Amino acid sequence: MKKRFIDILFIIVGSFFFAIGVNAFVIPNELGEGGVTGITIITYYLFKWSPGLVNLILNSILLIIGYKFLSKITTIYTIVAVVFNSLFLHLTEGWVIPSNEIIVNAIFGGVIIGAGIGMVIRVGGTTAGSTILAKMTHKYFGWNVSYGLLFFDLIVVFSSYFIIGAEKVMVTIMMLYVATKVMQFIIEGLNPKKAVTIISNEPDKIAKQVNERLHRGVTVIEGSGYYTKAHRDILYIVINSQEIVRLKNIVKEADDKAFIAIHDVRDVFGEGFAAISRAD
Repeated sequence: MKKRFIDILFIIVGSFFFAIGVNAFVIPNELGEGGVTGITIITYYLFKWSPGLVNLILNSILLIIGYKFLSKITTIYTIVAVVFNSLFLHLTEGWVIPSNEIIVNAIFGGVIIGAGIGMVIRVGGTTAGSTILAKMTHKYFGWNVSYGLLFFDLIVVFSSYFIIGAEKVMVTIMMLYVATKVMQFIIEGLNPKKAVTIISNEPDKIAKQVNERLHRGVTVIEGSGYYTKAHRDILYIVINSQEIVRLKNIVKEADDKAFIAIHDVRDVFGEGFAAISRAD
């Protein structure tokens, strides 16, 4: 119960940040946005329709169509996010921070919007909109969800070219890049994790040094070469990004011809990392 309360608090604060970013930085400078928010901004520029109301209507329609693509708790969190996003977009409408520097506004707008979305996603919610569309294209067309998000966001951004012009479209893309980086920072934290796969002729030496010097567990996976059919022990390790250099040194000392593959990891739970929390 306490976790649910904290999660919803994060969603409310994140929704507030998002609304401030849109109303105080994006709209006063006639910039665009991606997804459903971008459409609400376009309708505001063209017809002066309330961004909060249009956002609520469009996202409600998408939720009705695509709720089955989300888990139960994600659906609940998404409903909370949509309601408070729309409410805060309405309450902060007309908020302006006086500044004639469009680049500065775009950067700060990206930071605040990215922080807001990041807080919502970090606790398991979504902002609906293009997220649901991306999940639908993933199921029916096999698209990667990230590519689906980018695809729908760019469609809206480039459509706004006819209203805000080429220069502000380019500034908008820069703002979205800043927002994405800030969002990743909020979701992953200061110390993102890395998963490392190592194929070596000296797996025991490497595993022992990882245990002793990095104090990390090592999972050994049995494998074999396709052509040689020779048996190989494959090492799988999850570490902090700051430990990558130390791990490379350990591997090099044991086997300088080893194969190393490093992967980004979004969430890691279990011993040595975050505790596993209930998803329902």
